[in-house]
Amino acid sequence: MIEINDKSKCCGCTACMSICPLRCISMTSDDEGFLYPSVDKNKCVQCGACDKVCPIQNVVEETSFEQKAYIVRNKNREIKKASAAGGFFYNLGSYVIKSGGVVCGVVLDEAFHAVHISTDLEEDLIRFAGSKYMQSIVGNKTFAHIKTNLDKGKQVLFSGTPCQVEGLLSFLKEDYSNLITVDIVCHSVPSPMIFDKYLEYVSKKYHDTIIDVHFRDKKYSYNFPTMKLVGRKKGEFYHCGMEADPFLRAFFANICDRPSCYNCHFRKQYRRSDFTIWDCNTVAKDAPEFNDGLGATKILIHTEKGCNIIKEIGNSYDLIEMQTEQIINRNSAMFKSNMKSNHRAEFFKDATVLDGYSLMQKWFPITWKHILTHKIRIFLQVIGLQDFMRLLKHKIKTK
Repeated sequence: MIEINDKSKCCGCTACMSICPLRCISMTSDDEGFLYPSVDKNKCVQCGACDKVCPIQNVVEETSFEQKAYIVRNKNREIKKASAAGGFFYNLGSYVIKSGGVVCGVVLDEAFHAVHISTDLEEDLIRFAGSKYMQSIVGNKTFAHIKTNLDKGKQVLFSGTPCQVEGLLSFLKEDYSNLITVDIVCHSVPSPMIFDKYLEYVSKKYHDTIIDVHFRDKKYSYNFPTMKLVGRKKGEFYHCGMEADPFLRAFFANICDRPSCYNCHFRKQYRRSDFTIWDCNTVAKDAPEFNDGLGATKILIHTEKGCNIIKEIGNSYDLIEMQTEQIINRNSAMFKSNMKSNHRAEFFKDATVLDGYSLMQKWFPITWKHILTHKIRIFLQVIGLQDFMRLLKHKIKTK
């Protein structure tokens, strides 16, 4: 029977809940807003299936193999604009749905919580576009639904964090030729509760109800992504980057991440997924011909299946092949866990007693320095120096 005595050893992938033959495991939220398995001991028969399926208790050793690396971008301008990077996942999803398959990925629900859903409709694919800076809710039927479709012979595309992909593969127990898996180079998963607090803060500060959220909007450029908020009364009224936005500042301060993120078992080069994708934030240097301000995607392919697929869908994107070492160079998030903030415990203690406005005002107040930095970044982007400053910063770091 799975018991979580050390929260740093549970990534919340739901594999244990999904595998339980008696359905006696549920995912329940703790006081930080993260989901953990809870076992109904009156129903549990101690079969041990949950312990055997856990990807942290049963870590698959990393072994090296030949990989392929690319920088890609979708040929459709509107899809690129809506996507966090270059829109490659849309290409994959369209390929799977046109073959009669199913795509399972992450969307924001009505409460702006990240949730996994499945679809066989191409018009739904745009909902998967864009980043969601919080841990997604996989749900108690997602993995089982994927297995049912695979057993029927349908092609299934699943995307998620590296731990969610490994959780799914552990649950399935066998290698399905009709399964395509995509993971991301993950910074971390912050608490959905903290994002709720942030929305409460914004609503009170700006006297409006938020009706739409975009975590990496490209209003100013792909190289200067901002949090975009749409209000019921004010419309599209808020664009603010990580230099000033309270939630983005909390996220990149590593103060609100899931405990397992500080000692992640899935940060590695050689992964079990078919594709690993992430932002090509060095597009001005590595692929200047793709530097149109709308983004590009870095791709690392781990399987022959992935190599075959990228050839099949080649007419839907522009592509540059790269050396593997070049594409992963200086990408610390692929290999190294974030350092936990020394103030994390105090921050979450406040989060349990303070309303969202008070919490953000206390921990991440917007001062004149933040406002000035934000305006300078916008100015540099407008006059075309943003890319130059990024390249200069990159060059200084690598010396």
